Amino acid sequence: MDKNSAIGIFDSGVGGVSVLRDVMRRLPRERFIYYGDNLNAPYGTKSESEIRALAMRVAEVLMAEDVKALVVACNTATSAAVATLRETLSIPVVGMEPALKPASFLWKGGKILVLATPATLKQHKFQLLNEKYGEHALIRPCAGLMEFVENGDLSGEPVRAYLRDMLSDYEGVQLDAVVLGCTHYVFLKRVLSELLPGVPLVDGNDGTARRLTDLLEKGGLLREEGEGGVRFMTSGDPAVYIPLMERLFRIPI
Repeated sequence: MDKNSAIGIFDSGVGGVSVLRDVMRRLPRERFIYYGDNLNAPYGTKSESEIRALAMRVAEVLMAEDVKALVVACNTATSAAVATLRETLSIPVVGMEPALKPASFLWKGGKILVLATPATLKQHKFQLLNEKYGEHALIRPCAGLMEFVENGDLSGEPVRAYLRDMLSDYEGVQLDAVVLGCTHYVFLKRVLSELLPGVPLVDGNDGTARRLTDLLEKGGLLREEGEGGVRFMTSGDPAVYIPLMERLFRIPI
């Protein structure tokens, strides 16, 4: 395996760009190919078998690019497909996990609110995580929330109205942390911080970046020379989604 090959990273859409940013911050010499399966987004309302089939198809596209590692930058796809991907592929595969464990350490007597897609919350992987660290968790499926990010709406009135309505269910509840269990939601941190001032917002991006770094180091696959970079790909309309990915890659979170 060539350590100078690129690293593949994919999501159901543009949300995984938030993971890409954290990974590239840790690995500035690496080259990345980011693939958004925008044509088939959202994954969060599909069946496990559908999600697994879509993830395998995307993996085939990225393997054809001769990537040396694969990052599944999607909590839903990780839950449904990461085990199959690891069994099938000959390269390191790193997935996501809703950050319930680190959020549980922030508990101060209140509740930990977990926001994720319906499919992520139904998966056995999340159920095991919740059994271990979710004693104080409030679980909230957020059907439709990731679509705001897919449409480039990070702070407009429609997404604010969605979040205000959703959070109104927890008025009077002491929230010690909020888990962002979908990579798309990371791009909504600014609005969530305005609506929940002082409440920590926890995501799993840095944990994924650290795990990838560790696997590359152990496998002798770190790129030692040259300048890093990223190439964006999409199953959707490139004229629509590539500019959005580039915009999300640049904006401050």
